[in-house]
Amino acid sequence: MAGPLLRSLFSSARKSVSSSSFYRCNHCQSSPFFPRATGITRAFSSAPATAAAAPSSSLDPSRLRNVAVIAHVDHGKTTLMDRLLRQCGADIPHERAMDSISLERERGITIASKVTSISWKENELNMVDTPGHADFGGEVERVVGMVEGAILVVDAGEGPLAQTKFVLVKALKYGLRPILLLNKVDRPAVSEERCNEVESLVFDLFANLGATEEQLDFPVLYASAKEGWASSTFTKDPPANSKNMSQLLDAIITHVPPPKASLDAPFQMLVSMMEKDFYLGRILTGRVASGVIHVGDRVHGLRSAESGVVKIEEGKVLKLMKKKGTNMVLIDSAGAGDIVSMAGMTSPSIGHTIANVEVMNALPTVELDPPTISMTFGVNDSPLAGRDGSHLTGGKIGDRLMAEAETNLAINVIPGLSESYEVQGRGELQLGILIENMRREGFELSVSPPKVMYKTVKGEKLEPIEEVIIEINEEHVGLIMEALSHRRAEVVDMGPVPGNIGRTRLSLTCPSRGLVGYRSVFSSDTRGTGFMHRAFLNI
Repeated sequence: MAGPLLRSLFSSARKSVSSSSFYRCNHCQSSPFFPRATGITRAFSSAPATAAAAPSSSLDPSRLRNVAVIAHVDHGKTTLMDRLLRQCGADIPHERAMDSISLERERGITIASKVTSISWKENELNMVDTPGHADFGGEVERVVGMVEGAILVVDAGEGPLAQTKFVLVKALKYGLRPILLLNKVDRPAVSEERCNEVESLVFDLFANLGATEEQLDFPVLYASAKEGWASSTFTKDPPANSKNMSQLLDAIITHVPPPKASLDAPFQMLVSMMEKDFYLGRILTGRVASGVIHVGDRVHGLRSAESGVVKIEEGKVLKLMKKKGTNMVLIDSAGAGDIVSMAGMTSPSIGHTIANVEVMNALPTVELDPPTISMTFGVNDSPLAGRDGSHLTGGKIGDRLMAEAETNLAINVIPGLSESYEVQGRGELQLGILIENMRREGFELSVSPPKVMYKTVKGEKLEPIEEVIIEINEEHVGLIMEALSHRRAEVVDMGPVPGNIGRTRLSLTCPSRGLVGYRSVFSSDTRGTGFMHRAFLNI
């Protein structure tokens, strides 16, 4: 728990930071150019529904806890989820069990948000595993509204980094009170003094982001997700009978409020995720905002338009499902506050409302940050066309891109001339993932160099700005600073990396256009020993 004295010193001087804009004025800047990537098709079949229906869980919202796990890349979110699942009796088929997409397992990162539920002391915990990379921020934005609490995982050795700030902004925006989990405390370089220092840095970050007094009073736990334990007090080797996740699960029950929802009101659910199954069609996942839903109920889909609420489709709930552990099980009913999946509708998508047929009010949708990078996708017209894939025509490429935009709201697809499509996304990695997925699915296509997207506000041309944190060996500092200065980067802070002799950490701000294509140059300049983390700067 952050020290009371420290909290009292900083609570009166918090700076409010806007979380909606990461652009700044673009004056007298030249133009580098570069790529970015996103997009993922989630395989629903990776967690098939069991044949036998599970007993319907209690509809009492007071027994529910909806929690998101948020963190910077590689700070241990997915490993933590593995340990929580195992603690509650789930069968874990392999490490990082929540990473169900092949590219996630290959690259060691989380690309798509996923929901599962675990039972603990007569309570049901709906846990949401989220990506930590800013390029997949759309996955965080559209699921954080489903939960009432968050576990902020921070590496006790590295401390809060650029994308820690990025995901924390989203959580604080929705009024969540995060639980701080300092992970990897078993490392030799991590001491109690270092943990206190990281705790103070996180407290400063909360204060700078405009956290409320309640949010500033966050509980703190210490953990080693790799070893499978969490503790409310600092330790590097807890007793054998305490080497488990019990204290973290108890903290969730204590500090995360149950959902405020009415079972007596008509049924309404905002769709936050969508998957497609060969047999069941569209699988719509979301948090039940009010009422109770049963298998066989008549429902319809609604969406908000400029002319008012528009009815999309009317249908019947054919199946209700819920992810329990690593398996999808069938349920008979679900109540307000719960996170469930349903099948039976063919038209509604993410951001639409599913409700009883007598309800004609659509729930408010989630606001996403705008895209920053665009690329043009078209048919492969090179001399080697047709040798590497089976889907070659512009029509098939367009259908695939439109399907991606339907399940990933952070991507916009705009049809262009001559069977080409402008694809707008959040970053190089996001669009690169989309291109790689399409290649593996048998698509042949040509792509243009990426372009940074500008916007004009009150007559000023603005461009996206990113916060960059770099960790490199001391001998590479001069080379990296010179290279980034040519890309319009500005150094904000510089200092040694705690616990790593001979390593230096640089904090910079840089236009996105200056960073496109730089990662490979950075790896070459540092001989593979450097780390670079990026997130959009909120100003």
